[in-house]
Amino acid sequence: MKDLIIEQTKYTPSVEFIVDSGKLKIKGSSYPENSVEFYQPLLDWMNEYIETTKKPLELNFHITYFNTSTSKCFLIVLEILENYHKSGGKVQVNWHYAKDDDDILESGEELFVELELPHEYVSF
Repeated sequence: MKDLIIEQTKYTPSVEFIVDSGKLKIKGSSYPENSVEFYQPLLDWMNEYIETTKKPLELNFHITYFNTSTSKCFLIVLEILENYHKSGGKVQVNWHYAKDDDDILESGEELFVELELPHEYVSF
């Protein structure tokens, strides 16, 4: 299994999923024309990682803006991690936000409201 690295664009975040460390990072703004098309490789990578390695996973969101279709993709990502967590996998999700950006904090809180998943809100 290889690392997944996607460069940031004007409309999409950078993505770094590193196999050896189990650390995943999504950073930047996310409002692609087709969110499902953009996020499908991430979903596939996560599912393969979970099935083949069964190692701990840490996901760090560093999002400055995202649209509604991205939020649906983020929810799918988090549901995959929730299922892994419920089956005994070690998971940690960190939602990073600028301390003066209440909108991004609230958006993160809305994503996690019904999930049973270890997570923290990290201000910077």
